[in-house]
Amino acid sequence: MINEGRSYGWAVAWSAFVLAVFAWGTGFYGPAVYMQAIHSTHHLQLSQIASAVTFHFLLSAGLIAYLPEIHARLGIARTTWLGAVATALGLLGWAMASQSWHLFLAAVPTAVGWAVTSGAAINAIVAPWFDRDRPKAIGLAFNGASVGGVVFVPLWIFLIDRWGFPVAAIAVGASMVAAVSGLAVTTLRANPPGTAVRAEGVRARSGSAAHGPRPMSRTGLMRDVRFLTISIAFALGLFAQIGFLAHLLVRLSPEVGVAVAGFMISIATVCAVIGRTLLGWMIGDRDRRHAAAVNFAVQIVGVCFLVFGSGWLLLGLGCVFFGLGIGNLVSLPPLIVQKEFDRVDVPLAVALIVAINQAVFAFAPAIFGVIRDVMTDYSVPFLLAGVAQFCAAAIILIGRSAPKTDEVAR
Repeated sequence: MINEGRSYGWAVAWSAFVLAVFAWGTGFYGPAVYMQAIHSTHHLQLSQIASAVTFHFLLSAGLIAYLPEIHARLGIARTTWLGAVATALGLLGWAMASQSWHLFLAAVPTAVGWAVTSGAAINAIVAPWFDRDRPKAIGLAFNGASVGGVVFVPLWIFLIDRWGFPVAAIAVGASMVAAVSGLAVTTLRANPPGTAVRAEGVRARSGSAAHGPRPMSRTGLMRDVRFLTISIAFALGLFAQIGFLAHLLVRLSPEVGVAVAGFMISIATVCAVIGRTLLGWMIGDRDRRHAAAVNFAVQIVGVCFLVFGSGWLLLGLGCVFFGLGIGNLVSLPPLIVQKEFDRVDVPLAVALIVAINQAVFAFAPAIFGVIRDVMTDYSVPFLLAGVAQFCAAAIILIGRSAPKTDEVAR
């Protein structure tokens, strides 16, 4: 392993940070703004728009499950660049949509872009360069996700208000392609120390490896209690988080206005940076499942403020508490996997967890939207988020005593 403190790996981590800014700003936080813009412009039902957002996340989940094989075939740099191009095309599609079926067409390229630039991709880019400092490096890279929320939510609102959605989409999409093109021809082309291990894992899975540890299969992972408790817990947590964030702007706007609501969401993402940075520096060898349970509990406090509170102060406190846990729900799963699984199993395990989680939380925007349309307010769907997070905290702690799966699972 190369010298982590002054290594080229830190340049890779900063490149992943930049990638995460664009990926989350367009594929994660962006849909909440798209919903508001399309709803106010074309007066489509929120449940229709939210269903297209669900389709965006659900389609990308299928691709994420095979991201290790995609990286092995195309390389990380080329895959990431193609993802940026797909995202740019999809953004224009969302901006030009005037009917619900247009939204589903636009969701196809944005789903492809999100699949190859989001959590599993960030982990695949950064993790092989680090051992001891991996929590810090992963935290740094994923902080780009939070910065994406801080920057892009108000930026989207400003650009759409000033120029309209189509011009805003062209500007953001072109900027993403330009930035990722620069990363693809520089840092992302480098071969990390773990390249051979990952390539061997892919060959072994296809039956062509001649030697070395044989990685667990997808079926084997699905029988592993450690894997299941990580996946189920974070699927529930992210279900709550995605549904919550997708509708947060619409929830806050009637009380505080669109501009202030966008500012509150930015505050939440600033808190996500703070929460993730503190975790990266403090977790060390501490129990990462305990840290996850605490993280869920902090977000439950935020949900309670946003359900039972009113006025900018209480709603702002809700955004702060909920925001402190936003980033860690993305960065904790790979950190737990890397602690509990053999190195050869990590890439597939992380990709599969992200894919399964996304397949679950993909339904959150639509479900929250339908419940909101039926109940006419957000109290019930937001309470559902709190219940999901409570269950997630219990499940992640159950996995602490889970035995390691027998070699027969490999």
